[in-house]
Amino acid sequence: MTSFKHVHHLWIDAEVAALDPVGRLIYRSNKLGADQRITNTGGGNTSSKISQKDPLTGENVAVLWVKGSGGDLRTSTKENFASLYQEKVVGLQRVYSARADKGLKSPAEDEMVAMYNHTTFNLNPRASSIDTPLHSFLPSKHVDHMHPNAIIAIAASKNCAALTKEIFVDAGSPSMAYVPWMRPGFELGLAMQEIAKQQPHIKAIMMGQHGFISWDDDDKACYERTLSMIETASVFIESKYQAKGGDSKAFGGAKHKSLDELQRRSTFAAILPWLRGNISKNKRFVATIQDDHAILRFINSHDAHRLAELGTSCPDHFLRTKIKPMYVAWDPQSEDIATLRKKISAALEKYRKDYAAYYNACKRPNSPAMRDPNPTVVLIPGLGMIAWGKDKSESRVTAEFYNCAVEVMRGAEAIDQYVSLPQQEAFDIEYWLLEEAKLQRMPAEKELARQVIIVIGAGSGIGKETAHRLVKEGAHIVCVDLNENTAKVTAKEITDKHGLGIGVAGSGISGCGPAIGFEADITNRASIRTMLDQVAIAYGGFDSICITAGVFVPPDTTGHIPDDKWAFTFALNVTGSYLVADEAAITWKDQGLAGNLVLTTSANALVAKKGSLAYDTSKAAANHLVRELAMELAPLVRVNAVAPATVVQGSSMFPRDRVIASLAKYSIAHEASESDDSLTNILSNFYAQRTLTKSPITPADQAEAYFLLVSNRLSKTTGQVIAVDGGLHEAFLR
Repeated sequence: MTSFKHVHHLWIDAEVAALDPVGRLIYRSNKLGADQRITNTGGGNTSSKISQKDPLTGENVAVLWVKGSGGDLRTSTKENFASLYQEKVVGLQRVYSARADKGLKSPAEDEMVAMYNHTTFNLNPRASSIDTPLHSFLPSKHVDHMHPNAIIAIAASKNCAALTKEIFVDAGSPSMAYVPWMRPGFELGLAMQEIAKQQPHIKAIMMGQHGFISWDDDDKACYERTLSMIETASVFIESKYQAKGGDSKAFGGAKHKSLDELQRRSTFAAILPWLRGNISKNKRFVATIQDDHAILRFINSHDAHRLAELGTSCPDHFLRTKIKPMYVAWDPQSEDIATLRKKISAALEKYRKDYAAYYNACKRPNSPAMRDPNPTVVLIPGLGMIAWGKDKSESRVTAEFYNCAVEVMRGAEAIDQYVSLPQQEAFDIEYWLLEEAKLQRMPAEKELARQVIIVIGAGSGIGKETAHRLVKEGAHIVCVDLNENTAKVTAKEITDKHGLGIGVAGSGISGCGPAIGFEADITNRASIRTMLDQVAIAYGGFDSICITAGVFVPPDTTGHIPDDKWAFTFALNVTGSYLVADEAAITWKDQGLAGNLVLTTSANALVAKKGSLAYDTSKAAANHLVRELAMELAPLVRVNAVAPATVVQGSSMFPRDRVIASLAKYSIAHEASESDDSLTNILSNFYAQRTLTKSPITPADQAEAYFLLVSNRLSKTTGQVIAVDGGLHEAFLR
């Protein structure tokens, strides 16, 4: 086995021995996808031609198993692979050759994609990849098509064909052929088939501006050939890179110095919500930041602006990163944040004009309407990269892809001269009708998609239930609690259930998934600000806040409430909500996007009860705070509240000792030895009998109200308190 330095050899014979042929394909795919130097998230595909019994005839036939449209090699399972009759796929060549309108980027070529459905084996519903002909028409049983940074660096070099010959020479003869850029599809498959026929010793092809493909009749040999080709390319690039001075001379050397980490994070926090608001006028976006050494080495360089303007080369990259990133010519050493904002505003205006000009220059009569003209990648010297997507997963992928693009440019500039894909070719990929059809087939976005919602008190009870309820509707959830551990537990529960998503980029907390946990003391303004800044770094900003945190302090044995307990009750139940609103208002106004604030009051705010003086009075104050804040924050932010009755189940306000005390207070029969759940149920049912619906009030009932108030279902409601109390007639509004 070849010794590998630049890729990981992960194949273990013992792990493969018991697998069937399809299992071996999945294994190979997962191992290739596990190394980001081999292929990017969601990119590339693998295949195997496997002999299987035809369910129609009972005879053994060759079946092409190929990774289907979408899906990620690293995480792919059997369900991610299409299965096609190999003979029927090859037979489509006769259908295609009979078309008078055939040719590269022709209607005939596009229409062949739909023909793959007619070759499906065993009713497999997985849609076949556009790359299917590449895999079918090559002669070997096993095929790998990858997008390694090192290979694409060669593919994106001005003299790619000559470099391919120079680099990939084995015993005096080339081990890799070359095909110039062609949009993936039938014509590219035919071109590769012809190369394989004319050069039978060749087992790999460099695909100009794209990646490479390799094949073999043995699956392990195919895997190792793929790794060997990447290793060969990497060794060549690194030797040239070091000969030119290495990191110190990369991209023409450093032009700017990075701000220190603390300065970078504070600057990100200061600009991200504002920037999010500026690019989210049509649809909201979520951010991922990257400020590691590799990305800053590029952004701070003399050549960064020139190379950024060229855009990306690999089609997989620019489908996420757009035709080019937005570079902001800011000097971190001599210019302040106010200047940075001015320069971002000017850069945004220019970017949108440039994108519209690109669209108008390249559009065809049947092109889809112009998409959002805002950048998905923003580069700022001294600071780092900001990537945007419809959700956290997509923004991480976008960041990952531009990380790959930077590595491609580094390699290409080390060995030759980087060239990007011509604009027309890029447009024909970005606005390809097949890609548009794929977009149209995607399911509708969930009701709270693209939104970031902070839930304060998410560590338990109503807050935890609300966090779980909102994420089901597509929201990103920031779980906040005084107890950081419980906040992180809730965030982990959400991530474990809904998945981290794909993409492997993001620096620090910005590499998070659909939920993250933070500590905050809402009675402390500085603590709130710190938390909101962390949210900005993690997601780029926020849309709504639900405050479920609260406290009930019973009187002492004499019936008296000490001054400090009284003050603490008001600090948490009233002042805390005000401080959150006041700090959040700064961000909301800066961001300029409509939001929601939902407080938690109580049925007790309207019902005087002995033994809960501090709590009831604080909640009455909170009721009025809702109305005052609605006035203050209108029209940008709607402010409402949920008013529960006594929620016993799952509430941190009802530990075992308080439950027992309440049962004793109301002379409710119980055994002290009973379990917590049993005692809680007894008390909960007692309270239920005091309501009109005779049903216990649960955290889930409250969570439903929070969802309604942060959604657009009650978009004309503000300054209101929604009672979720089972019909507690004593609390009817008067």
